Amino acid sequence: MSVPTMFEVPKNILFSIGLPSAENTFYQLPPNELTQQCIERNEGVLSERGALVIHTGKFTGRSPKDRFIVKDKITSNVVNWNDINQPIEEKHFDVLYRKMIDHLSEKEIWIRDSYACAEPKYRLNIRNINQDPSSNLFAYNMFLRPSKKELENFNPDWYIIHAPTFFADPETDGTRQENFTIISFTKRIILIGGSAYTGEIKKGIFSILNFILPHDRNVLSMHCSANIGKNHDTAIFFGLSGTGKTTLSTDPNRKLIGDDEHGWNEESVFNFEGGCYAKTIDLCPEKEPEIFQAIRPGALVENVTFIDGTNRIDFSCKKITENTRVSYPLSFIKNAVHPSIGGIPKNIFLLTADAYGILPPISKLSAGQAMYQFISGYTAKVAGTEEGVNEPKPVFSACFASPFIPLHPAKYAEIFGKKIKENDVNVWMINTGWSGGPYGIGSRIKLNYTRAMITAALEGLLHTVDYDMDPVFGVMIPKDCPGVPSEILNPRNTWDDKQLYDQKAKELALKFIENFKKFKDLASEEILAAAPVIA
Repeated sequence: MSVPTMFEVPKNILFSIGLPSAENTFYQLPPNELTQQCIERNEGVLSERGALVIHTGKFTGRSPKDRFIVKDKITSNVVNWNDINQPIEEKHFDVLYRKMIDHLSEKEIWIRDSYACAEPKYRLNIRNINQDPSSNLFAYNMFLRPSKKELENFNPDWYIIHAPTFFADPETDGTRQENFTIISFTKRIILIGGSAYTGEIKKGIFSILNFILPHDRNVLSMHCSANIGKNHDTAIFFGLSGTGKTTLSTDPNRKLIGDDEHGWNEESVFNFEGGCYAKTIDLCPEKEPEIFQAIRPGALVENVTFIDGTNRIDFSCKKITENTRVSYPLSFIKNAVHPSIGGIPKNIFLLTADAYGILPPISKLSAGQAMYQFISGYTAKVAGTEEGVNEPKPVFSACFASPFIPLHPAKYAEIFGKKIKENDVNVWMINTGWSGGPYGIGSRIKLNYTRAMITAALEGLLHTVDYDMDPVFGVMIPKDCPGVPSEILNPRNTWDDKQLYDQKAKELALKFIENFKKFKDLASEEILAAAPVIA
């Protein structure tokens, strides 16, 4: 196979990572050439709309139990070691690094120089070494792309070495099983082996920024989406999967800064990434036109199936996984702002899909409550129907990002609280879940109502209305909101059985309190005082 490269491979690249010179080394290939290589290697096919479609094999999502951080002088006393931030010895990293380099020395490899952080003073140069062209296309889509002139003197700050066909030996290599992601802050290298799931690449860089920026630069790193209005007002949306983070931040009247990872310094909110990695399950052009239109040449679609006899993607099919994804450059979104930087936020929305039907559809939070809810990172999902279970299931993810935060959650909450106080930011909790009862009894809050509530908050229309205080969670519930029936604003009023609502509210409050026990030692009095109150 002969494919011309966009640039010659700089001589120092292979030497710098210990690889011998290789004929089949591809550097900085453009998307069309990477796509063509995948097709020629039978590693992907084109969809009807021209996007590359691949399957990532055994792993169709991240494997958090197989992510490790090297425990050394930099991390030993700083990382919040737990079942997510798992330690591994330096000796195991060194052995695996050497084995991976030996493995790659016999393969074709794809190298891409890129960077993270749209704000120049935090720019992190990344050198990606991939074993396949599709992973290299993912890196092109997701990270920021240097100009040709910038590449002439490109010095990487970090390396990602990704080899899906290299497998560890758990008995000797210190891993749990054959696949692994290992981060070394001393070597400034991320090793990813045994998994072709591209999300490991993206979240590896997010994890290191979640260490470097808060710890070294006092910048809040955030798992959130962000947009900016016509009056240059920035809004941030935190939320776990299924809460509407991407949907609600995509607004035709506001420009998108980014859909997933951002930093917040003294002057701005800035995107870490140069692309989007959107879920595609049940995607339709009516509900998500921007994402649908982005599935075109240059986009990389993962783990979907086609409608029989066609190359038209069946977005409703969950045969391979529910976690079907597409990556594409941010430039594929017409309403995206460039560079991906906005001002200090005026409004922050903490999104939850409360399947218990307890939390208000919109409520205003004090600074203490904002920090408490931020650390809690709550949503509730409907349990899997495969087991025939239809009861809601609580999910708590600290800072809405627990799989990716190496420091104690209180560190992020401390910076978060300081920033919202110094800048007088409005913080709102938005329930995109159920009203009138839990899942199976109540109904999902209408999307157009949620959009109306967010618009009212953004336009300052809720500053002059009266509020009631929720007696359990202490949050303030507006009595009126333009475009929303007033009777749905207080969730207790939507339940036929008010006593049952009170009982279920206390049960949910107990879940919050129990979850927060692990954070109590490092949480401030202000945060602890914002816990739910059970009479």
